Amino acid sequence: MKVDTKKLFSELVSNISSPQWWWSWFMIILGCALLAAGYVLFISPYNIVPGGVYGAGIVLHNLFPEIKIGTFGYMFDSVLLVLAFISFGPRFGSKTVVAALLTPGLMNLFTRLAYPTEEAMQSLDPALMLGGILDMSDHLMLTTIVGAVVLGVGVGFVVRQQATTGGTDIVAMMIQKYCHISFSQGVLIADSVVVLAGLLVIGFGIGGGEPQGWQLSFYSLIAIYVSSRILAFMLDGASYDRIIFIITSHHNEEFRRYILEEMDRSGTYIKTSGMYTNEEKEMIFLVVPRRELVKVQRAIKDYDPKAFMVVANAYNTFGEGFKPMPEKHELENM
Repeated sequence: MKVDTKKLFSELVSNISSPQWWWSWFMIILGCALLAAGYVLFISPYNIVPGGVYGAGIVLHNLFPEIKIGTFGYMFDSVLLVLAFISFGPRFGSKTVVAALLTPGLMNLFTRLAYPTEEAMQSLDPALMLGGILDMSDHLMLTTIVGAVVLGVGVGFVVRQQATTGGTDIVAMMIQKYCHISFSQGVLIADSVVVLAGLLVIGFGIGGGEPQGWQLSFYSLIAIYVSSRILAFMLDGASYDRIIFIITSHHNEEFRRYILEEMDRSGTYIKTSGMYTNEEKEMIFLVVPRRELVKVQRAIKDYDPKAFMVVANAYNTFGEGFKPMPEKHELENM
């Protein structure tokens, strides 16, 4: 297939000249920097293992302290990107490749800046990091939460630019393809293996290190949960709109007027039939802000107590009365 190089060059020049292009790359670099700082300052010195390739790097650093955690990240991400390219083709854009390779480099750089000597970098002793001003050894819960928040914000900045930091995401995609397991379960499996390895190597001291207690695994689980919640907040906001499906046996004009006039909303009628009874029914499709869900539930109970209602989260809602439709440049995945 012949490639139109002139067209590709024209699109590249157009992208580079766009402020959104520069802003997107700035946010990716900022997200990678926050991710690296979160690990170097709050996670790695306390041997908290929040899953992922960098969590695996923390485990391996305890076995091979002369190798930096970021270097392990390079090893994992490079191999995973190659395997992903072989398995899925060139579906990973330049943003993902850059983010996956930039983060471990920044981790190594921040580690070198934070610790005074090579021995200190190998020990990752928080008392030696930045002269001890951030030593939170007596406040593990606080450093776990702060570190997890920083990680979640960093990953959120990257993902919002249609990129990923590689690692666990690629592993989960491969598990999904070859083992026919859902993506979310693949992420859970990959992170669980890393946390279990941390429990064995760091907690129980298997491999020659000094046992640091199985309690560290609980801090790791807390870090995973908090960072995932922060990431969800970064991507979806503080609250979701609600999708409501209401199945009624008859047309209710009073409920229709309530939606249109009292709530100042609209909906869609969908003709359906019961699978068991084969009776004609009417399904109403609504999207409302979370705070208005109770109003709809109360109205349905008043107008049709026998109605069947299903409520689900709407992560993004575009159109009149909600968010405006994104611009074209916001939808492009470069």
